[in-house]
Amino acid sequence: MTGKELLIRTFKHEKSLPRVPWVPFAGVHAGRLKGYSAIEVLTDGGKLFDSLMEVNRLYRPDGQPVLFDLQVEAEILGCGLVWAQKAPPSVQSHPLAFHKTVPQRLPEKSNGRLPMILEVMKRFKAEVGETTALFGLICGPLTLASHLRGTELFMDMFMDPDYVHQLIRYTSEVAKRMAECYLEAGMDVIAIVDPLVSQISPQHFAQFISEPAAEIFSFIKQNGALSSFFVCGNASKNIEEMCKTGPDSIFIDENIDMVEAKKITDRYNIVLGGNIPLTSIMLYGSQQDNMKYVVDLLDKLNHHNLAIAPGCDMPYDVPPENPIGIQQAIRNTDEVRKMLENYQGTQLDIEVELPDYENLEKPLIEVFTLDSATCAACTYMVNAVKIAKEHFGDKIDWVEHKFTTREGIARIKKMGIKNLPCIYINGKLKYSSIIPSRNDLFRSIEECLK
Repeated sequence: MTGKELLIRTFKHEKSLPRVPWVPFAGVHAGRLKGYSAIEVLTDGGKLFDSLMEVNRLYRPDGQPVLFDLQVEAEILGCGLVWAQKAPPSVQSHPLAFHKTVPQRLPEKSNGRLPMILEVMKRFKAEVGETTALFGLICGPLTLASHLRGTELFMDMFMDPDYVHQLIRYTSEVAKRMAECYLEAGMDVIAIVDPLVSQISPQHFAQFISEPAAEIFSFIKQNGALSSFFVCGNASKNIEEMCKTGPDSIFIDENIDMVEAKKITDRYNIVLGGNIPLTSIMLYGSQQDNMKYVVDLLDKLNHHNLAIAPGCDMPYDVPPENPIGIQQAIRNTDEVRKMLENYQGTQLDIEVELPDYENLEKPLIEVFTLDSATCAACTYMVNAVKIAKEHFGDKIDWVEHKFTTREGIARIKKMGIKNLPCIYINGKLKYSSIIPSRNDLFRSIEECLK
């Protein structure tokens, strides 16, 4: 049985399969394997193709994404991007930030980087399409709406829900158009990647996302493909709402308890994928740490309707031996379990000093993120705080602590933080996995200034 057959049969809910499928989300990390920067691998078709082939050779995936960049659609629709050497670009400017309009234009195959992406998809399909299921990743409707509107979108949800409905209806049509393009290029699975879903309540999900998302997944099914709903961040509260939209699979990150999530996805007969920690395990852990995490995860879960994958897009600098170890643990679980039966794991030996929160000269806002440069939900939470800083000026201080750094991991663990992204004010948790509206955040800060 090929890896592609294994993944497709898993997504079609077959039982008694030989093992669970492995889907390494190696976005810009793919470029590292060939010595290319993130910018090169996301803009140069030849370098992207070479990098994808190296991922396929080294990591032996059952399913593999061609590109992990949630800014492709935003760039086409007029958002300005900031590029980085070791991360996907982030959105810098929002064309709808200062006026509530709803665009009409849908992406064409000739727009932006689409010609390069589609050509690589077809070329890669011809090379590995018989043995590897290929994923086409699309920016989800809520995240794309936030790219276009900016942080004002979260105020709009309360103040102008009709506009939000109209905007998300439009971004859903964009998603369908992108799905059409990717399906024509030979993609087996269309994944709607919507990290901002982790930052809204189940009520707002039902109000704004449920119907459009269900229509997208129905559209994908009607076109003969498999589907996935991929959300980064702590979307625990929305897992059931996501299931109700009817995807074939849901992929989640380390913020979510895989065991508890699978209880929900199993009720809806939906495949659950995830959720290897990106930094503490994949980036900074040893190969044995990665193998042990996967074996322990497999031992905790029923293998029916299950796939193993990184919690989100792998960091650029993940050591290649770690994904190699993961696929070995998936393919040879019993042997690896025996090999690691006395292994204790690597300890992060970094000491950090916390501020004296009781005696601060002015309010301190701390934003704890995976990394605002790579995580869309983190980007918009940081942007909310930046807007507050512009308003309050020298009256407040703020800082971002990233889980992609050793110091950030140590600080987050020392403070006992459970979910990212989140905002602490003067050492106290204020917002966890919910991006505050401007007015709400301003009120919280003003209370500290009294």
